[in-house]
Amino acid sequence: MEWKDRLVLVTGGVSFIGSHLVDALVSRGARGPVVADSLNDKLENLRGHLDSGRVEFMQADLRRPGVADGVVRGKSVVFHLAADHGGRGYVDLHQAACSVNLMLDGMIFRACHAAKVDKVVYASSGCVYPNHLQTDPDKILYLTEDMAGPPYDADNMYGWAKLMGEMTLRAYHHDFGLKSASCRYFTVYGPRGVENHAVMAMIARAFIGEDPFVIWGTGEQVRNWTYVTDIVAGTLLAAERIDDGSAVNLGTMERIRVIDAAREVLRHTRHDARIEPRPDMPTGPYNRVADNSLAASLIGWRPDVPFLEGLHRTIDWYLSTRSRAQVRAVLDRMLMER
Repeated sequence: MEWKDRLVLVTGGVSFIGSHLVDALVSRGARGPVVADSLNDKLENLRGHLDSGRVEFMQADLRRPGVADGVVRGKSVVFHLAADHGGRGYVDLHQAACSVNLMLDGMIFRACHAAKVDKVVYASSGCVYPNHLQTDPDKILYLTEDMAGPPYDADNMYGWAKLMGEMTLRAYHHDFGLKSASCRYFTVYGPRGVENHAVMAMIARAFIGEDPFVIWGTGEQVRNWTYVTDIVAGTLLAAERIDDGSAVNLGTMERIRVIDAAREVLRHTRHDARIEPRPDMPTGPYNRVADNSLAASLIGWRPDVPFLEGLHRTIDWYLSTRSRAQVRAVLDRMLMER
C-alpha cells in the first residue's frame, strides 16, 4: 500500500497510541483528519503536525447519530482507535461507560461500509481472550488468536465490545466485501502514556516518592508490555497486508511479572521504597501474554524494543516532562479514570 497522499482518518488520533500512529502516517506522506471524541485528549501530542497543516483536527462526538457518516466520507483508510477505555481501574469499575463502545464501533463500521472506504483497521485488545485461561501465573501460556473463540469469556464489558467489534468486521467482509484488519494490542506503554495504566502508574509513584510503593494485585501477575512504536509498526503492516478482517496479536512474548517491573522502576529512578502489594485492588488476569507468531508469518511483524529498553526510555521521558506537583494532583483520579 502506498501511503503518500492517501486520505486517512484516525479516530482517537490525539491520544497516546493514536498520536504515535499519526506521526508514522505523516512520515509516510499520508494526509487527512484526526478525530478526537473526548475533551480529555491532548492536542499537544500533535502540535507540530497541526501547525504544519499536514493533519486536521476535528472535535466530534462519534456516538452522535450521523457524525460518523460525515467524518469517514471520502477517506481511503480508517484507523479506528477511539474508545471509552482506561486502565485496569477503569475497565473493572466503569462497565456501563465501556459498553458504549459496542454502539460506537457499530456506527463507525456501518458508516465506513456506506462510504465505501477502502479499508478499516481496528484497534482491538488482549481483553478479548477468555478469563478462565489466564488465572495461573505459573503456567507458561501464550495466547494464540484462535483462543478467543468459544467458549467466549472476555475481560469485562471492554473486552466484550472489542470481541464484538472484531466479529462485526469479519461479518462486513463476508457479507459486503469490506476490507479490514483487527489488531489485538497487548499492554501498550511508552512516551505520551498516562497514569491509568500499570507501567505509567508505577513510574508516577516513584517520581512523587511514594513509600510504601503500592502495586495492585499480588505482584505475581504476568504481562507482556509492548512498546508503542512496535504497536504502531504492526498496525501499519496489518493495514497493508490483511484484507479479510483477520485479527492478529501485537505483543511481545516477554513474560514480565508486575513485581519485577516495579523493582526495575524503583532501581532506574533510584527511589528506595518498600513495595506494598494490594490484592484487594483491581488486578485483571494473572497470566496474559501474546503469541505473536501469526503476526510474524502473516504480516512480517516482530517487536523491536525489549521491555527494559522501552521502560528506561519511558521513565526518562516521564521524568523530563512532568512536575511532581502536577502528578500528585491527578494520580489518584487517573488510576480509576480515563
